[in-house]
Amino acid sequence: MGADDDAVLFHALRRTWEEIDPMPADLVDRMVASVATADLSREYALLTLVSQTELAAVRGDADALTLQFSDGTASVLVHVVAAADGRRRVDGWIDAATVSIELEQDERTWSAVPEHGRFAFDDVPSGMTRLRIVLEEATEAGTPAELRTPRFEV
Repeated sequence: MGADDDAVLFHALRRTWEEIDPMPADLVDRMVASVATADLSREYALLTLVSQTELAAVRGDADALTLQFSDGTASVLVHVVAAADGRRRVDGWIDAATVSIELEQDERTWSAVPEHGRFAFDDVPSGMTRLRIVLEEATEAGTPAELRTPRFEV
């Protein structure tokens, strides 16, 4: 049996399995979606500094910080500005339909309902912060999809 015979045999074997037990047409798409929406995507959301003024922009001499977060399903742009009293104003824009957005800081939570993709939080004290975004789109299990940003300092 030569190499040509092996190729013919393997081709016949493949054709037999494709007829008897074909791969589901949407298997590749389902696997990509499953991996993309796994819990790890929340923790490894992209954090990109859009404006590079300083690494400690809000606590340094700069008075504004702009961040962008994305997990492949939604992108969020956040702009943080220091007020005269030392508190922060957090403005944001999201490109996905959302139910609610929460700003979490230690034990405290602020809530906002975005209008046309825009949201804002006033009087936010400095500290480690994270956004929790509940999207209108549901997961395969029927629960609301959500995006949690990595923690960032305001």
